[in-house]
Formats: sequence, structure tokens, C-alpha cells
Amino acid sequence: QVQLVESGGGLVQAGVSLRLSCAASGRAVYAMAWFRQAPGKEREFVAAITRSRTDTRYGGSVRGRFTISRDNAKSTLYLQMNSLKPDDTALYYCAARTSILPLTTQTYDYWGQGTQVTVSS
Repeated sequence: QVQLVESGGGLVQAGVSLRLSCAASGRAVYAMAWFRQAPGKEREFVAAITRSRTDTRYGGSVRGRFTISRDNAKSTLYLQMNSLKPDDTALYYCAARTSILPLTTQTYDYWGQGTQVTVSS
């Protein structure tokens, strides 16, 4: 089993930066990712990264503004969010999987409870 705990969310103004963290415990994981879900909308893929950190992928709405990274020694996933917009307001989830699949596969086995990010205009 894998446990994921997100942190770092909050209420910020548009244009500022915020960094989310996700602490993982339990089994070693391969790919980790961030998803988000705004009220009344479907869950949206944000970014993903492999264990080796050599491969990353981003959703179109965040590419160029957000950066995903991970520290395997600390078993922690990060999401650096710059130039935040009100449209980035959502509950941000951390996800992980132990299977070795390409990042184009967006199926994950383990999910955190989420951390809320609210961006005011």
C-alpha cells in the first residue's frame, strides 16, 4: 500500500507562486502525478513525473507555468506553481502508481485527500 499526504495549498492572489508537496509512504512508487478538480468540473490532469525524473508531462493549461519535481530520498513530490490564475482554483490531488507504464497512461492506483488552492483576482 501507498499513503499520500498533500500540503501547501492556500488562498493566494493572482500572479503569485505556490508550491505543493506530497509526502509518500509505504511501497516504492514509479510514476507520480498531480491532478486537480474544480467545483462542477471533471478532474483534470496537471503533471506527471517518473521515478528517475527523466520524463515529465504537463497538462496544456499549466505548461510553462507549473513545474513538477520529486525528491526520492525524501519520498516527496512537488508542484511549483507560478503566475497563478483564478482558473487554477481547485482541489489538487497527488497520485502514484507502482506499475511501470508510460506517462501517457493516466491511470493511478493511489490517491491523496487533496489540498485546496484558491486564487483570487
